[in-house]
This record gives sequence, structure tokens and C-alpha cells, in this order.
Amino acid sequence: MPSYRLGVDVGGTFTDFVLIRDGEEILLYKRLSTPDDPSRGVLAGLREMCELHHFSPADLTHIVHGTTVVANALIERKGDRTALITTEGFHDVLEIGREVRYDIYDLGIENPEPLVPRHLRFGLAERTMADGSVRSKPQPDDIVKLAGQLVDEGVRSVAVCLIHAQSNPANEQAVATILREQAPDLHLTLSSEIAPEIREYERMATTVANAYVHPLVNQYLLKLEEDFAAMGFSGRFLVMLSHGGVAAISLARNKPVQLVESGPAAGAHACGFVGERIGLNELVAFDMGGTTAKACVVEQGEPAYTTETEVARIHRFKKGSGMPLKVPSVDMIEIGAGGGSIRRLGHIGMVKVGPESAGSQPGPACYALGGTDPTVTDANLVLGFLNADSFLGGSMLLDKQRAENALLSLAGPLSLEPVDVAAGIIQLTNENMATAARLYMAERGKDPQRHTLMAFGGGGPVHGYRVARALRMKRVVYPMGAGVFSALGFLVTAPAAKLVRSYVVSLHEMDWRHLDNLVDEMSTQTRALLAEAGVSDCDIELTLTSEMRYVGQGHEVAVEVPLSLLRAKDVKGLRARFESAYEELFSMTLDELGVQAINWRLSAKGPGMGAPIEHWGSPSVGDDITHAQTGERAIYLADSRTFANVPVYDRYRLQRGMSFVGPALVVERESTIVIDGPGHCVIDDFSNLVLSI
Repeated sequence: MPSYRLGVDVGGTFTDFVLIRDGEEILLYKRLSTPDDPSRGVLAGLREMCELHHFSPADLTHIVHGTTVVANALIERKGDRTALITTEGFHDVLEIGREVRYDIYDLGIENPEPLVPRHLRFGLAERTMADGSVRSKPQPDDIVKLAGQLVDEGVRSVAVCLIHAQSNPANEQAVATILREQAPDLHLTLSSEIAPEIREYERMATTVANAYVHPLVNQYLLKLEEDFAAMGFSGRFLVMLSHGGVAAISLARNKPVQLVESGPAAGAHACGFVGERIGLNELVAFDMGGTTAKACVVEQGEPAYTTETEVARIHRFKKGSGMPLKVPSVDMIEIGAGGGSIRRLGHIGMVKVGPESAGSQPGPACYALGGTDPTVTDANLVLGFLNADSFLGGSMLLDKQRAENALLSLAGPLSLEPVDVAAGIIQLTNENMATAARLYMAERGKDPQRHTLMAFGGGGPVHGYRVARALRMKRVVYPMGAGVFSALGFLVTAPAAKLVRSYVVSLHEMDWRHLDNLVDEMSTQTRALLAEAGVSDCDIELTLTSEMRYVGQGHEVAVEVPLSLLRAKDVKGLRARFESAYEELFSMTLDELGVQAINWRLSAKGPGMGAPIEHWGSPSVGDDITHAQTGERAIYLADSRTFANVPVYDRYRLQRGMSFVGPALVVERESTIVIDGPGHCVIDDFSNLVLSI
């Protein structure tokens, strides 16, 4: 019997599908998302793929899913009524936040509104000390009384975040035990389970965010699982986490906040997967969809990682203006708007980019689904970059006249023609993305000119050429299936789990037995999580990392710690590894200071399943490019500010070894590659289009 694996990526505008059949064939599909109920679009797309490719859901061995449900619920404040239980006197940590202001010159600085209003934050008379010792336990009668208040207030979800619970979770567990007895319908989130590490504000914000989305995501995933089963699916249903690993649905239901960046993480991993196979070890993943554009440095096949991310920013590109989440994530930064982002005139008469998006409903004006505001997609259509008759392979027709009418709302006040406004919108969009990507890389000590841009997503291939030129990059790679590339990432990423424990101690005062117990506890939990995802214990690879600093410093350096050092209780070895990492970052060491460990992170990883990208496209080696040309189309060339006819190539007719020069268009079902200037293109052995500028 044939076997099938399916990756499903739900975005703000489109839902993408990638199907791998018998490990030898990759099949792609794309359809509009259904924001009122994302599962409708998923199920409809699955049915459509079954009819198109003649298979049944019962043939699927795996479905790997990524979703924007968590991020959207936090941004749009569409979670459930949530309460916070904390230590008496710590009610206002959510509003006090950090001491640092994200904009020191803004006297009217605005911070995110807490997800839990003040009257639903409750304090308990209890206290755990920083070393984990319990000074006072919470009184059972107080918790019973509080349970009644929560029910009376109509609360559905509760975040429990007690002071220093990362050092000893006993008091939080006692609260949870009584709440479950008194109010079994409440969804509970404990900080000691979600983010057991130091820094009170970040730990509390993460716990509250998880509680806020818990009922919604739990219901969504359960319903989706039931609907898949009703269609005949009996394989493994997995989800993509923010750090780029896949996991069983049980983890996602208990810790939904870990899904906040699931889609973008998959794209970055797919970028690394393809990059390794074509011998490119310094890449920048450029993912532009219908709502946002993101970038991530990918080196040696692995995306950059971070232990903290941020969502729902007040100011889109100002770090610190959103909610911090202690969630291990691919370090992918938002650098711009997406195809559906709306363009308006600002209060001083300049064109403003987003942040509002038309999404899939009502969509850009050219979709003819009710949208009337001008978007990036409308501008691309007017400039000839998109074909009104072949969008999504011709399954969705675009209305150029509606796009021009939408652009008139900007053209009139600016005394310009719609074409000029469209050109300005695209130039502004590209320059903004290039500037944000340049700053992102500079902060990490990376030189864009040493890296290759890999452009994917529905809009990445449309804008990748101009973004690369603005960054002075010499090469752009357009992978096959670029328009649904993140969904491919779901199928090439290995099952993984990451846990953290805070243990703040100077190296020379290390309690090795306590540390061994922490690592053993994390090892047991991560192995159990991977077992649920179908990974054999013998296939699990463990990596331990410690975040260390010199005593007195406020920030840490991540240091990989071989487990052999722990077994040998090698203090000198630990310090040597820290100082090597510190010197690499700062070109110096502080030999007179002691070294302190703060957090211990364990990563467990299973084997990836891969994807047969070597079978993509035609295996033949050809040089007669005319066989792939379908005609010509007039497009706007920014260098000369005029329209000119350029050749149009069918991506699926381009054989390995073929080459051509720009300007040109390359059309595939899910996206269009726009090369509106000089460049030399070659189709490589994996059917990727490699552009040298």
C-alpha cells in the first residue's frame, strides 16, 4: 500500500499543503485560509487534495500541522477569560514589567495591556525563598474560597505564578490540587511547568499567555483530531513547535504557547535542509506570506535560536513593546509586511505600510472578495508581476481593474497615476524589508554579503530579487515549491523537545547531586515526549546547555556542556568552556571573577524523516530554454522606470542544467519569481533556481 505524509501550514491568508507519497514524490497545494475557523480550510484542503491526487486520509501515516491560532489569539485578544493567582503583593508585575523602556525618548510610551485585568489577579499568603526553601504554605481554606470566586467571575482559565516557584514548585502544586478538586472545569497553567526559570515578569507573562490561549487551542486541536479521525485518518497527528521540532498533540494541548511561531520555524528548517544538500552553509531565510515577512540566519543547516520571543508589539518593529514569552524559538524576526498588508496615507501625507492586513477575508481588492483597500498584492498585479489569469494555477482569478481602483485612493491625494503609486509601494516595501534585515544581521555580527538569500512563501519569490540587491547579496536561491515551503519544513524537521530548569549557583559551590537530579528529570520528561511522537529511545540525541555569566553580570552566555563533564564533576572544564564562548563574543575574559551558572537547558532530538527533493522537477539535463518559455509579459522595471516585455518561463518545464538571464518571470502554481533586472539563473541538481546577481 502507498504511504503518505502530509504537512499543513495555516497562515493568515493562505493554508499550504505538502504531500510526500511513498518517499519519492512531493505534491503541493494551496488554498485561502478560513480565519473564522481555521480547521475548515484545513479539512477542505485535505478533501480537495484527496480528490486531486486519488488517495484517502486513511493512507496518511503522518499529519504535521502548524497554525497561527496562538499568535492570532494573543495579537487580537481573542483568548478566554483568564485569572492570575500569584503571591500576595505581586499582583502588578504584569503591568510593571521590566525596568527598561523600549523607547527612552517617548514621554507618552505605551505598554501592552495585560491579558488579565486587575480585578482578576488574586494574591495568596504564601512564600517560597530564592533557594527553594518554603517559608509559608498557602492555606487550603484560602484556595477553596478563591475557587468559588473564580467560578462566580466566569473564569475559564487560570495562570498560577507564585514567587520563586522555579526553585520549588511545591506551593504551586498544592494550589493546583485544590483548584482541580473545587473547580474541575478550570484550565490550569502552572509557571513551574511552563517556564521554570528566573526573571519574574517574563515567567509570569509566559504563564498568563499560555493560560489565555489554553481553552481555545485545546478545543481547536481536539476538534481537528476528531475530524481527521472521522475522515478515516489513524496515523500520527503531530504539531510544529516554535523551536522547530515536531511533537505529539498532547504537548501542544498542555503548552500551546510553544506554538506561537510554529509556521515560520518550519520555513527556516526547510531552508537549512535544502541548503545542506546544495552546499550553501551561510543562508538568510526570507519568508514573505500574505500577512508578514520574516528573516532568519541559517548556518551549517541550522537556524539561529533564541530562548525568548515577543508577540503583540505595540510598535511593530520596536523590540520590547510587546509581550515577552520564555519560549524556545527559531530566532526569526519580522522584517516587514505581507502581500495582503494595507497601504494608507499617514498623518503627514506619506504612504504608511500596514500593520493591518486584508488577510483572506476580505482580501486584497484584486481578489474581488469585498476588499477595497490597496495592498502589496494589488501593486504587484498592476506592475505586471502577477498574472490575473494564472494565480494559484488559474484556480483563482484576479481583478486588475479593482486593484487599480484601490490604488486610486492613494494616487488622487498624491497627484500620481496608479502605476506610479504601485511602484512606490513596492519600492517602499522592499527597502523597509532590506533595512530591517540588515539591522537584524548586524546585531548578530553577520555580513549580508557573505550570505545567500533563500526566498520562499507566496511573496518571497516576488520580492526576493530586490531585497537581495538592496542588501548587496550576490546570490538568491528560489527552492522548488517556494510558495508552500514552510509546509515542507514540517516534513523534514525531526521530533524534538526542549526543557529548562533554573539552578543559580557559582561553579565552585555546585551541588553535583542536585544538578544530576535536574538533568535526569529533564531527560526522563523529554524522552517521554519523544516517545509520544513515535521516536525510539535508542534514537534520541540529548544536548545539555548551561547559561553562565561572571558573578555580578546581568546577562548570560549559552555554553554547550558535554554530559561527560557532569559525570566527572569537572569544574575547570566547565569554566574553560564558558570562557571560550565568552572570549569568542567579547574578545576578552575576566579571569579574576567567579563564574555562575543560571539556567540548564536540555534538548532531545530524534531522527528526521527527510523529503525526496532530488526527485523534484525533471531529472533531465537540458540547455534549450525555449522549451520552458510560455510567452512574454510587460512588467515594470524599476531601474528604468518603464514597462518592458520579458520572457515568462514555466517552472515545471525548467530542466536541471538550463540557464537564462534576467529580466524574466518564472511562474509556478503557488508563487511567481520576479527578476526585474540583470542576473544569471541556473537550475541546479535539486531543481532549485539559483540566481547570481
